[in-house]
Amino acid sequence: MSFAMLFDATKCTACRGCQVACKQWNDLPGEVTKHTGSYTHPAQLSADTWLLIEFHEIQNGDEFTWGFRRKACMHCVEPACASACPVGALKKTNEGPVVYNEDRCIGCRYCMLACPFDVPTFTWDRGLMEGAVIRKCKFCVDRLGSGLDPACAKTCPPGALKFGERDELIAEAEARIQAEPAKYVPHVYGKEEAGGTSILYLSHVPFQELGLPTLGNQPVQQRSEQIMEKATPTVALGMLLGLGGLYWVVKRRNQMAAKKATTAGHRDKEGS
Repeated sequence: MSFAMLFDATKCTACRGCQVACKQWNDLPGEVTKHTGSYTHPAQLSADTWLLIEFHEIQNGDEFTWGFRRKACMHCVEPACASACPVGALKKTNEGPVVYNEDRCIGCRYCMLACPFDVPTFTWDRGLMEGAVIRKCKFCVDRLGSGLDPACAKTCPPGALKFGERDELIAEAEARIQAEPAKYVPHVYGKEEAGGTSILYLSHVPFQELGLPTLGNQPVQQRSEQIMEKATPTVALGMLLGLGGLYWVVKRRNQMAAKKATTAGHRDKEGS
């Protein structure tokens, strides 16, 4: 059984209860935004923010309306991030989530280049030698293993998020459109985009107005293959040179430390 989540933008009130639930369950800290210097609504996804409600003001003639987007990992049916990862740190599970194994990650960030939704983020505050890793929504895979719904869906006050089996959610989304055709764009975003995603969208405004990319129905594998073909030699060479330089610096420091220790030892002997 493959699970998914349906986000109905017509029901979302931007209360951001889902964001709070995500941070609380995953033990993620609040962020001090640069433009305010205080804990406020983040402007984008980051290593400490895996789920974000985006605000979009949309003009239709002389009228304006609000549209809200739930931005997080889409957990694609055939994820480009996993196909681009050279070490298998990202993997699609049969249950739906795209999971990440940071023990395998080498910090190449190919997944960031491959993702058509610009979701994976990097722990820029750490160096590679300090365990820098990729961060993104895990679809609460730990909760699913215990028979619980994802924290965001469980918390959503207006019921804009619904968790369930993917085929059943698609059928429900299409039934909502049929029941109220004037209320919805006549399409379920994520049903086929990029080969299908585990996060599905219903909206009252064009999906592009919510910041969702226009994608074909085929999986975004070509982009991953291009990244692997073109970027791998360059990145590999860069990592080789970088690690070589680091090795030289460390070795040089050790030699200098050993030399100082030897000199100090000689002075102690002469003084005695």
